[in-house]
Amino acid sequence: MDIAIAGAGVMGRLLAWQLARAGHRVSVVDRAAGPTEPVAAAFTAAGMLSPWAEQEHAEPEITALGWRSLELWPGIAGALSQPGLVRTDGSLLLAHGSDVGSAQRVLARLKGGPEPLNRAALQMLEPSLAPDLKAWWLPGEGQLLPRELLAALVQQAPGADWRWGRRATAVQPHRIELGDGTRIDADLVIDTRGLGAKPDLPTLRGVRGEILWLHAPGVTLNRPVRLMHPRHRVYLVPRPGDVIVVGASEVESEDRSPVSLRSAVELMAAAHSVLPALAEARIVHMETNLRPALPDHRPCIQQQPGLLRINGLFRHGWLLAPALAEKAFEHV
Repeated sequence: MDIAIAGAGVMGRLLAWQLARAGHRVSVVDRAAGPTEPVAAAFTAAGMLSPWAEQEHAEPEITALGWRSLELWPGIAGALSQPGLVRTDGSLLLAHGSDVGSAQRVLARLKGGPEPLNRAALQMLEPSLAPDLKAWWLPGEGQLLPRELLAALVQQAPGADWRWGRRATAVQPHRIELGDGTRIDADLVIDTRGLGAKPDLPTLRGVRGEILWLHAPGVTLNRPVRLMHPRHRVYLVPRPGDVIVVGASEVESEDRSPVSLRSAVELMAAAHSVLPALAEARIVHMETNLRPALPDHRPCIQQQPGLLRINGLFRHGWLLAPALAEKAFEHV
């Protein structure tokens, strides 16, 4: 088939890679100037794969899709010849002693019951964490490296035609119209533009995400951790090169401006309270982006002859993409 994809975020790149490997002729258009320009929301992500922890706010459907994706991601990384891009070493939920009451209310919503850890067990898993933290173990959860995976999906999509710097102005059955007046005709068009699809999905909105990159040589963090803070769900995620990514799950705003002073101070203070050794870390990067969300915070797959739309991945893009790709192929 001739397949045209509008949007090269995680969903668009994963579908392009899978379809090209299956022998289809794939064209992808995206407004980014190139594969590494961080336009897509997938770039501004910590890469946590946390279906268990997401039960706090997400529907059971999200949890089920998340566990399915956790099964699929290691195989995808292996097929890309980069198995180290995905890890499933579990994660931790943390709380300060003064916040245990609110933390228990969160834990009560997590089916399966995260395993509480005593101080000795916590220090064995994560010796750099503040020793007075309360902790719960979430086995089987994981993380991936977003930017490296985004690059690999482009590099290893055999024969795919990547058309960078091209904005899709209209996405319709069997064709994509571009801003320069040209168009692409195809047997099937797939719309994965995220917020770019707002003209076709009027209830779509952007939810702001903010992250900081800290360079912290000598500070050991082996797996993702989430601090159950009264105001935020702050997460810390280790990256190669002595980098720790710090972020908050969501901010209800369509503001794309840089990270505010208040957000930066609150995020860094929370991170320091979890990892005291971060006091000498250096801030190397701060970033914001908007994630596409529908009113029910669920992903949406719409299909009609010649057109498939996938949107509303909210903050779950990396968590849901492989499982949604499976469901999309069932529709097709």
